[in-house]
Amino acid sequence: MFEALSEKLNRTFRILGDKGRLTEKDIDAALRDVRMALLEADVNFKVVRNFVASIRDRAVNEDVLKSLTPGQQVIKIANEVLTDILGGGRGAIGLKAGSNPLSTILMVGLNGSGKTTTAAKLAKHLKQSGQQSLMVAADLLRPAAINQLEALGGQINVPVYRGGAKEDTCAVAMTGIKQAEAMNASWAIVDTAGRFQVDDDLMKELEAVKRSVDPEETILVVDAMTGQDAVNVANEFHGRIGLTGLILTKLDGDARGGAALSVVSVTGVPIKFIGIGEKLDALEEFHPDRLASRILGMGDMLTLIEKAEQTFDQEESLNLQKKIRESTFDLDDFLGQLQQLRNMGSLSQIMEMIPGMSSMKGRIPTEDLDDSHISKIEAIIYSMTTAERRTPGIISGSRRRRIARGSGTRPQDVNQLLNQFRQTQKLMKQMSSGKGIQDMGRIFR
Repeated sequence: MFEALSEKLNRTFRILGDKGRLTEKDIDAALRDVRMALLEADVNFKVVRNFVASIRDRAVNEDVLKSLTPGQQVIKIANEVLTDILGGGRGAIGLKAGSNPLSTILMVGLNGSGKTTTAAKLAKHLKQSGQQSLMVAADLLRPAAINQLEALGGQINVPVYRGGAKEDTCAVAMTGIKQAEAMNASWAIVDTAGRFQVDDDLMKELEAVKRSVDPEETILVVDAMTGQDAVNVANEFHGRIGLTGLILTKLDGDARGGAALSVVSVTGVPIKFIGIGEKLDALEEFHPDRLASRILGMGDMLTLIEKAEQTFDQEESLNLQKKIRESTFDLDDFLGQLQQLRNMGSLSQIMEMIPGMSSMKGRIPTEDLDDSHISKIEAIIYSMTTAERRTPGIISGSRRRRIARGSGTRPQDVNQLLNQFRQTQKLMKQMSSGKGIQDMGRIFR
């Protein structure tokens, strides 16, 4: 996410940070690089102009230039300006429920933007926060849309309402909302058909649906990888039906970031959530300050902590602590921790949230940043007997060859895993005794 933009901005600001003193000439040279990086990232030129001008106006202040850490001051200013551009000064970002027990979300967007899947992601997010929802299948144009929504609803155990054969879109939406009221749901999520903003007939239908259901939230799902076109789409939809928020999908595949950095500033519509993967839990609440911090390589520890709290079971964590203290941590425990780590997202996404780690991503082989590495470890451990998992010391050369054949790997891979496990055991033992903090970096190597 934002790899190309983040790398260029980090390099520019790192050069500033290395200088003991700054002059206006230094700042102007750095901002020229920043301007080029933003334009290459497909950020709207007006947003680029305002961003650069805001930083310069504040950075050439005499107090900044003469401070002990002028480079750090400029980075701080850039972070504040970037946060504001992303919507940081526009108040609360999350979903806003109405005064009635049931609130309605109208999902709209172009064909292929990921709208139906995002509706299910949103339903799962609400469920995890203790709010029941009903998804209403009001996409009557795409043949597989209703079946897709029902399949997704089955995966997350959220009910789906589908209308009768003779009902139109407005009737399906209204009847679905009545169904949500009858089941005492907190939210009705109405999934509508994808449409192009230039199709006047379909846009009129959408206007009629909105009048019929009077939603608290009208959310446009936008493919972040379309860049500036995403901003144009948001403007058109906002002008026709009035949006209350945006969800940017496929942000994990957008190395540039032009849509995210332009859409709020240009349209005035806040981003509510961002999609960071294909899985149904790959949806994050949007926090402008946190995203700005990630882009500038400063990490996002709050989101990382929230993900860890959602992923790691407290009882299992206490049991793990006991095993570490008693030196009974085995390969089953090792695999369990890796699997829980994977549930937090890809290693690449996790590294973005740790301050200073994003700059290391380019030095790590791509295959080590995806799930294939953990999948290989799973295969190796599953090829072991129960005794071998509990007591890895009994694994001899012949056992290694058998495990390698069973897992489709090489004996060298089995050796590498066992070495990693022994290092992890040693590190955990040191940590449990209050020692070895300085050795934590070894586990990553």
